[in-house]
Amino acid sequence: MRIFLAAVAILTAVAGCQAGASGKDGTQLRFRPVLRAWPAGPAVGPPGRRQSTNPGTQEAAARALSCAPEQPDDLDGRDDPVLPLVSCARTGRTRYVLGPGFLSGAEVGSAEARLDPATGETVLVLSFTDAGADTWAEWTRRNVGREFAVVLKSRVLAAQRSNAVVTDGAVQVGLAASLPEAQRLARDIDGA
Repeated sequence: MRIFLAAVAILTAVAGCQAGASGKDGTQLRFRPVLRAWPAGPAVGPPGRRQSTNPGTQEAAARALSCAPEQPDDLDGRDDPVLPLVSCARTGRTRYVLGPGFLSGAEVGSAEARLDPATGETVLVLSFTDAGADTWAEWTRRNVGREFAVVLKSRVLAAQRSNAVVTDGAVQVGLAASLPEAQRLARDIDGA
């Protein structure tokens, strides 16, 4: 039980979310296209519906969303993957409107954290299952130049642009985290 509670505390610190583990069940980790992003600011207006297909409702929800990293997320991984999602970066610096999920944690075969030798940035390398690799290749083929977000428990873990068609079944995303934090996150995603 102590080991489980320690793992929960580590994930909470790394992901900036409430306690819980992501696992490979596909319910906690999702890939979603970025529809809109802007810098976070003070929350303005009453809390809105964070999962709506109406652009006006999405923008109102984003403006009313507090992106403070310590602020608990009321969805906490219970977002509906077939609906758009209004969310924040786990760092609290950016608000997002994201499209429906197109990949989940169930399609991630392995995760590894390391330092990118070219930039010195901490990166998370995710390798997909065969089905996930096919979905990723198709998504990148149709969306070169578009941004995607890796979402963990309804918060954006990382967002970046897809610059090429990727057919090798893997993606490398930059993280605003220390290497030890990223390694703990990778172990959690990997199911270790």
